[in-house]
Amino acid sequence: MSVDLADPTARADVVQRLGGLYAGRPVVLGPGVLAGFTPLVARLRALGCPVLVLATGRGVGAVPAPQDCTVVDVELPPTSSMTEEVRVLDRATRDLPAAVVAAIDAFDPAREAIWRTTPFVASDEPLWGRWVTGGRPRAWLALEDKLLADRVWDAAGVARVPSRVCEVSAGLEALEAATAELAGPLGAVWSGDARDGLNGGGNFVQWVGTGAGGADGADGRAAAFAFFAPRCDRVRVMPFLDGVPCSVHGIVVDDGPGGTAALRPVELAILRHPGERRFVYGGLSTWWDPPPADRESMRAAVRRVGAHLAEAHGYRGGFGIDGVLTADGFRPTELNSRFSAGLTTLADVDPALFQLLQDHLVAGLDPGLGAADLESVVPLLDAERVGAPRAVGQGVSLGGDVEHDVVLVDGRLEPAPDGAATGTTLVAADTPVGFFAKLDPCALLTPGQRLAPLNVALLDLLDREHGTGFGALEAAPDLR
Repeated sequence: MSVDLADPTARADVVQRLGGLYAGRPVVLGPGVLAGFTPLVARLRALGCPVLVLATGRGVGAVPAPQDCTVVDVELPPTSSMTEEVRVLDRATRDLPAAVVAAIDAFDPAREAIWRTTPFVASDEPLWGRWVTGGRPRAWLALEDKLLADRVWDAAGVARVPSRVCEVSAGLEALEAATAELAGPLGAVWSGDARDGLNGGGNFVQWVGTGAGGADGADGRAAAFAFFAPRCDRVRVMPFLDGVPCSVHGIVVDDGPGGTAALRPVELAILRHPGERRFVYGGLSTWWDPPPADRESMRAAVRRVGAHLAEAHGYRGGFGIDGVLTADGFRPTELNSRFSAGLTTLADVDPALFQLLQDHLVAGLDPGLGAADLESVVPLLDAERVGAPRAVGQGVSLGGDVEHDVVLVDGRLEPAPDGAATGTTLVAADTPVGFFAKLDPCALLTPGQRLAPLNVALLDLLDREHGTGFGALEAAPDLR
């Protein structure tokens, strides 16, 4: 019998049923930022679960009430980028200090707890004797290597732009030749492999020009090669794709062409600094709507990719395809073989449903739902828009928490006068990598509106008020 997940009563029944996975069992969460676990702690407590959180920092926003969980502080090794931060998680979780292990054992002496972690921790084997959810098998993590993506698109029959993979050992000349062949009017993009582990946050993506000299030409390409040479064995060269950066997501329930649910597109606020040829990553949003034909083309691509992942890799659970809606339509750039940031954005409509569904699928458990059931939630995703501007500062500190309302005047964000309430609040705090900031709540978006221009305004405000150094950024154009 089909289930209409757009109906709140039906969703509540499914959430209650799937919640049996955790009900009454002790749960270890993390490692991660404490504020990020607040909603999950509340859901687990409602299921009767004692909870211990391994906290790497406080984070932005409300934290769990002291009576709701035991908090154990975990200090991660110093990092200077998002890539370093995610790479260290699996290793650090398996090499915890003795005092942290003792605290976990005191909380769960019988080792009956479920350890719910992040997708950057492998779930192939137990963590300190405890069953793992929230992670993923190492084989699925390896699928995120950007240099494998074109094979996936080709196997699934998804249209893509030409690219070339160059061996770093072949020297700068090989990359120069591929760039001369493939570059578009805005140059080319070089992406490094995952030789030493997953990379993210655009840290291993370089925008290069085709000029003879200067930062947008030969000097820029030489600097990009110098970055990749000690860190990668191979680099992919693609033309720079102009248009709206976006992603589309699926959930693989079972094998076959009908086993993947396709959700709606999400805008990615990937901002540009043309003068320095660099990208800055902002927030994600479902306020934006691509043309209907493009939307359905993107969803069809998700179904084909999901069928390939299931058949070739035994994949289950959520995944995302990042790309650009160009003048010629959607063109993919990378695969996120996890419950990605875009899926997390979509899941805001019912986090408990999506979290429990993902945990069941990755663990090989039958959630009792088919792809058609999951696609019944799409009208809800269209009706309840989510997303707001965000900023991640790497290697930059704000020196303390920030929280005040802001107002938008002629495209420019300013602190609200005299502490007035505007419905849009800037909140920010330092993190182990630098700082994190967002507009939460944000009352400045309407259906159909792009997020990226507002995200540019947020980073401009941070530069003016806190000297964060993002620089003169631009939003990508909409070419459809």
